[in-house]
Amino acid sequence: MASAESQPRFGQSVKGLLSDKVGSCSGDVIALTRQVLKGSRSQELLGQAARNMVIQEDAILHSEDSLRKMSIITTHLQYQQEAIQKNVEHSKNLQDQLRHLLN
Repeated sequence: MASAESQPRFGQSVKGLLSDKVGSCSGDVIALTRQVLKGSRSQELLGQAARNMVIQEDAILHSEDSLRKMSIITTHLQYQQEAIQKNVEHSKNLQDQLRHLLN
């Protein structure tokens, strides 16, 4: 009889242990799922950062190209300014010569 009484306790004991293990495994699965989702989110953020970096790199290249063009334009404007200054000096000389001839 003692063994008949111990059977239900043993069954309950096994069920309790099994229930605890199932609960523990469920917690582990939940933690693993959270970690996978966190890793997935990290991969998503890394992908977004890479796309943003490509966009920034394109913007930098475009800015460099614009600066190079502006440098060329500045050089041309300097040449035009020098030409205008020479023409103004030449014009003053002509005005002086014309005044001298008219006086």
